[in-house]
Amino acid sequence: MKCFHCEKGVMFGRSHIHHRGVAGGRWKKRAPKTAKLFRPNLQPVKIVLNGKEKRVKLCMKCLKRIKKDITDGKKPFVTLVNIPANITLKSQEKESSS
Repeated sequence: MKCFHCEKGVMFGRSHIHHRGVAGGRWKKRAPKTAKLFRPNLQPVKIVLNGKEKRVKLCMKCLKRIKKDITDGKKPFVTLVNIPANITLKSQEKESSS
């Protein structure tokens, strides 16, 4: 599965743990390197696309960017159907504090 916006997906890598007592180049105690999958943190959200609701998966990096754009008063790259209640505009925060 990939992120709808940035297309971030599964990446392949190697897991490496360190064994004690490897000093001196002893190959018997060498730490094994095994294949590992690094999965993105995808979250299901509803967005408005061409005037219709659509369920997509966005990675947390993109979701954070959308939330920050909303709080800063900028137009986000996609419109969320359900905006979380804990998001407030910075202009509203200034009015409530004064």
